[in-house]
Amino acid sequence: MLNLLKAKLKNSLTLLLSLTLILGIATASLTPASYAALPAGNAITDGKALLRYALPIDNKPVRQLQASLEDISNQLRANKRWSAVSSDLKKASRLLDKPEKILASIPAERQSQAQTLIEQMKIGVTSLQELAAVKDKEKVKEKRIEVLNLVGELEQAMVTDFPYEVPSEYGNLAQLKGRATVTMKTSKGDLKMVLDGYSAPITAGNFVDLVKRGFYDGLEFTRSEESYVLQTGKPKDADGFIDPKTKKYRAVPFEVLVEGDKKPTYGTTLEEAGRYTDMPVLPFSSFGALALARPERDVNGGSSQFFFFLFEPELTPAGRNLLDGRYAIFGYLTEGQEVLDELKAGDKIISAKVVDGLENLQEPSA
Repeated sequence: MLNLLKAKLKNSLTLLLSLTLILGIATASLTPASYAALPAGNAITDGKALLRYALPIDNKPVRQLQASLEDISNQLRANKRWSAVSSDLKKASRLLDKPEKILASIPAERQSQAQTLIEQMKIGVTSLQELAAVKDKEKVKEKRIEVLNLVGELEQAMVTDFPYEVPSEYGNLAQLKGRATVTMKTSKGDLKMVLDGYSAPITAGNFVDLVKRGFYDGLEFTRSEESYVLQTGKPKDADGFIDPKTKKYRAVPFEVLVEGDKKPTYGTTLEEAGRYTDMPVLPFSSFGALALARPERDVNGGSSQFFFFLFEPELTPAGRNLLDGRYAIFGYLTEGQEVLDELKAGDKIISAKVVDGLENLQEPSA
């Protein structure tokens, strides 16, 4: 059945549009697409890589280092192009042998930590070169992940301050001024996700605040569409979170940070703004992207309901899907992909907990 559906989708964009899922609240559905100008792109599909690239830093050598290591995965998929892997590793090695430009973006109090990370990366790249020489694909993949985790730590060490001011009109909402990690126990197993407050401080802050309150504990996954989305976050007696202080529905404004912009756009989708070819910093190109559900006709009406995007290349090709800029992503699944793939409507969230980054949560102003 799924194979037949995929075949039809390849030959009919109209059918793809007809499969758009009700993601929002009550009768809400996906906004009709102005798809003609959407870029194709060779999008990144790894959530951890997307999070690394989303960090608000401006250091060309470390980005070149990351890109050379990220590219190894592409080469291994492309019929094991070992010569290209070797070239990537040579570039990484050259960058690490002259670390001065990388260290220039590290604050003084973190220099020692950064130097240690660079030495560890040098050892890791040397190991990768040895593994590539004997064409050990699986061990290269494992070691590459280890080294990229070190790169991510180094890039995180370059971030000193939150890069922009959130509009004061949203001071009544929780904000995540940095990143946080949430673990979620479900009836099928455990999930781990990283939330990006640098790109979506209000949307991520809302989610972290609700997790902190225990709001999601015991809730069911209410909607599942194979190879598309899995949705949850609806309490029994409302469409979203009712703030116990105000007794009112907490509405979260639409929020999206576009590549090249210094701060997010609020209150309007990229489609509504006519920015059809602009790409969000956090795209729908990874299995397990987290986004806020909302009513179709109220772009600022999201609250507690959210969905996991079940990225499937043939149904929702990276760079061509119909969600980028229309729904607000606030993080990515980093562990538990096999569990997410098994979850269906009716399964439950047993508990959710903020395990890192809670200090980055800024409480609402009075």
